[in-house]
Amino acid sequence: MAAALSGCTAGGKQGSSSASGTELTFLTFETPNLDAAYWDAAIARASAKVAGVTIKKLVAPTVERTGYVKQLDASGQLPDIMIAVNPNGFAQAGKFVAWTDEDLAAFVSPHSNPIDGKIYQLPYNTQPTPLVYYNKVAFASAGITTPPQTYAQLLDACAKLKAKGINPFVVGGGGKDTWADMYPLIACVATDVYKSKPTWLADRAAGKTTFSDPLFVKAVGKVADLAKAGYIDPAGLSRSYADTEQAFRDRKGAMYPMGSWFAASADAKKLDFEVGVFAWPADDGSVVVPAYTGGGMSVSTKAPNVDLAKKWALAFMLDQANLDGSVKADGSIIAIKGYQPPADMGPVYKATVAAYQQAVGANGVVNAFSVEGGDGSLLPGLADKAAIGVQDLITGKKDAAQYTAFLDAEWAKAKQ
Repeated sequence: MAAALSGCTAGGKQGSSSASGTELTFLTFETPNLDAAYWDAAIARASAKVAGVTIKKLVAPTVERTGYVKQLDASGQLPDIMIAVNPNGFAQAGKFVAWTDEDLAAFVSPHSNPIDGKIYQLPYNTQPTPLVYYNKVAFASAGITTPPQTYAQLLDACAKLKAKGINPFVVGGGGKDTWADMYPLIACVATDVYKSKPTWLADRAAGKTTFSDPLFVKAVGKVADLAKAGYIDPAGLSRSYADTEQAFRDRKGAMYPMGSWFAASADAKKLDFEVGVFAWPADDGSVVVPAYTGGGMSVSTKAPNVDLAKKWALAFMLDQANLDGSVKADGSIIAIKGYQPPADMGPVYKATVAAYQQAVGANGVVNAFSVEGGDGSLLPGLADKAAIGVQDLITGKKDAAQYTAFLDAEWAKAKQ
């Protein structure tokens, strides 16, 4: 193998060039699905294709990578290559390299999440964020014969489940995994805001609206009302992401709003009940699925060899085994031309893809709030603040008006 592989925790020295080749730092993150072994194998496969590169693996301390990259940048330690980092803010400051049309030729949506007409993150993967995974046994025991198709039906299902002593929703967000509490809000913003105003967040960035917009307040209010009715258990907020998934597996709740990556976990380690999938329902029953196409590599303009860094990043993203590994480990819906997932993918993954494709057919795919990466997306670090605020929303410490005022205040701070 022409390239060496080394690893460390993020915060190390930026890559450099030497007579023995070029060392490039690569920032990753780890989850129960995407563990150290997954990243090491994927890095090794890419490095085998690019001579003269040594990759120094960095690992973000939490899944909220973008805020951490902002911290590294402030201390002069911006990684050379990063995966799934929101480029907004970095791109405008000239810190990320723009990918060319030639670089993007293999991608299904080559101009996904543009910033001033340019692309700064490879759009290799689509992730519905979230769908609702549900326990079919729990639904049947509560007399729910079909998944809810309208929001009123969702509330009715919650009431029936609660009457049977079944917690309707499993929602977590404890410790470093505060991001895991966001999914009911992301879903409500999709159905109540982005469905009618897909450019709403860009308007917020342009100062044309605020989070106190009645549309946004309504979406936030739905989450607060779910918690107030006892359909979201505040005790779950102490659970980590991994423990939250385990709680669903342990039948501590009937519905689990989560990103499509749960499908890979559900198929790899089967549950003792059948899992169904549906899109969080809109008031009028239209099919709306928040999703994000991106998640790929960004390259620093200060990398010791930008061309080599881009070559390695593309080698990583386009490697067949790496793509298959992402599908199997994380339930990815690959957005590479001609790609077909492994034939042996399980039933939950197939149901997830079907739910997403239904939304595609209904023209109901919208952005996923707090996950956007293009023009008008949340400023670096603000997604983490939004997730922390959701905890107060679920525990009743903040109502919808207070939460949206909090977001506006945090937005103002992030711009300073």
